[in-house]
Amino acid sequence: MAIVKKHVKQEIEDLPKFSNLEETIDYFESNNESDKKDYAIEEIVKFDGGGKYLVSCIKKVEYIDKNFLTKIASVVASMDPQEAPIEEIMELLKEENAYIRNLGISILRDFGSAIKYYIVKFLIGDDRDLRIFAINVLGDVDFAESRDMLVELLEDEEDINVAMTAVDYMGEIGEEEDIELLESLKARFKDESYVEFAVDGAVKMIRG
Repeated sequence: MAIVKKHVKQEIEDLPKFSNLEETIDYFESNNESDKKDYAIEEIVKFDGGGKYLVSCIKKVEYIDKNFLTKIASVVASMDPQEAPIEEIMELLKEENAYIRNLGISILRDFGSAIKYYIVKFLIGDDRDLRIFAINVLGDVDFAESRDMLVELLEDEEDINVAMTAVDYMGEIGEEEDIELLESLKARFKDESYVEFAVDGAVKMIRG
């Protein structure tokens, strides 16, 4: 007797359309299938506040599969810089987890000059910790104008911790013409023994 093969038509589930951010987040959090999660990530970013939510997910690296975190980073990095939650992304660089920091750096690199405003805002602010943070961002993302911005900062900076953080990076990206400015810091902070050591080290690196 011949075997009759039954052809079963595979039903393809239509992916849903969402009317608000809450619906999209609920769909993302309630599904474990990778294609559905990827779809939700791409939809979340279309709503106001979606970018901030996705950045918050990156901080939950221990709870979310790294494949999804990579997808999240890619989607956030593709956002219009005018709409992207850049300050929240910069905050990722404060995390202890190196994987999270690296995701933040990779996103910021894709934004390029769009992050300049935020760095400048921190650099000229009164908060010492934020000025140090901004310097670290300049070093981490290899910003095109990092050197010029650090030189401008060092011309007037009076906080030794901020200045020495900048000096460390100047050792990596500074040029011969910056040596005079670096040497001037020894007089500005003449009562701080560490300054001479830090400046000499930076100058030596610049001269190669």
